[in-house]
Amino acid sequence: MPQMSPINWLSLFIVFSLTFMMFNMMNYYIYNPLLPKFNSIGSKNKTPLNWKW
Repeated sequence: MPQMSPINWLSLFIVFSLTFMMFNMMNYYIYNPLLPKFNSIGSKNKTPLNWKW
């Protein structure tokens, strides 16, 4: 029956859209960036800001 084809296209669109959205959300929330960790706060290199004019 050709009258049922729009419903089939709509259901396929919904299924693929939901799959795409789930895939993107899982990739977004699983990603864990590696942040640089310092041993102590005061151990950073402190360069003097002396202007030599």
